[in-house]
Amino acid sequence: MENGEKIKVLIIDGSAVNRNIYRDELSKDPDLQVQTEPDIDSANYAVIESSPDVICLDIETTQMEGIEFIRNIMPKHPLPVIAISYLTLKGKHITLQALEAGAVDYVPKHTTDLNRSLKDLMTDLNAKIKTASQANVAHWINKKFEYLRRLPEFDKDKAAKLSDKVVVIGGSIGGIEGLRKMITRFPTNMPCVLVVQHILPGFSKTLAYRLDEISGMNVKEAESGDVVQPGFVYIAPGDFHMKIIRSGGKFEITCESGEKVNGQRPSIDVLMFSIAEYIGQNSIGILLAGNSNDGALGLKAMKNSGAKTITQDQPSSIFYQAPKAALEYGGVDTQMHLDDIALGIMKMLTGEAEPQQSLDFNK
Repeated sequence: MENGEKIKVLIIDGSAVNRNIYRDELSKDPDLQVQTEPDIDSANYAVIESSPDVICLDIETTQMEGIEFIRNIMPKHPLPVIAISYLTLKGKHITLQALEAGAVDYVPKHTTDLNRSLKDLMTDLNAKIKTASQANVAHWINKKFEYLRRLPEFDKDKAAKLSDKVVVIGGSIGGIEGLRKMITRFPTNMPCVLVVQHILPGFSKTLAYRLDEISGMNVKEAESGDVVQPGFVYIAPGDFHMKIIRSGGKFEITCESGEKVNGQRPSIDVLMFSIAEYIGQNSIGILLAGNSNDGALGLKAMKNSGAKTITQDQPSSIFYQAPKAALEYGGVDTQMHLDDIALGIMKMLTGEAEPQQSLDFNK
């Protein structure tokens, strides 16, 4: 915070034991001022009275009531929210719904080796609170959570002509909201979409399952050997890089470990460089908000290969570092508000608008 002000943190947790632990541990940091509340009703009051800088919401004790809290509060009092949850299947699923609803980040709790787990949790939570305090969530003001209407299907001839196209999306902190807003709008016969989202191992499969539930396309966690084909969205598995290779007359996905790139695994750059090498002008690259430079050079490589490129604009970006870096590297054709990117992609695919033109998103 500016001028040495403390970061005001509101912890919402139904467990008195947990609240005491969070307060005691986080209060050891002189940069944090911690307040705890036991339920959503008291939290709503605290948001108005205390004006916290960051909210930490325990998903396990609030469940769907916590999701509704995020959906209700973001349009009225946009605040960075961090979701906290166990690494159970249900916990992952609800955490992803929290991220869709506007939470900027999440922290997993582990059930094994509780002493080590607590130490790691507090270290992770402390760091993410400080990062979240710098997040821009102003674009949520007066906007309600909604599932946007799916865009029209391509006619048969147009779909056939677009079958060799590929759309690449790179996302980081705040990317889950963006993926929901794009992928749920895509028609079922959309060209293949490849996604690298910075995400922890285990969450990528749940993310794919969640997006498959709410979209018309087939969404799955990518596996080596998957064929790039229309109608499918492939999401890079957590802790594995994803890229494409040519295999005979088709393109296949390969997922592999290896050193982190830009501090990330999966890395957006790794996928985009492979797209630039093999697909080039038959691709569209999208780089969403992020607080690292991952994807900036990859997007430039795609643009240099003839691809059309889009970044999320500053007003709708939680963190503008990634789009800004891509812009500075000269890798950006156009910037768009998050809500407009899906339609922008569709118009680029059909040739209704060149990327440098101003697009009319009201049609």
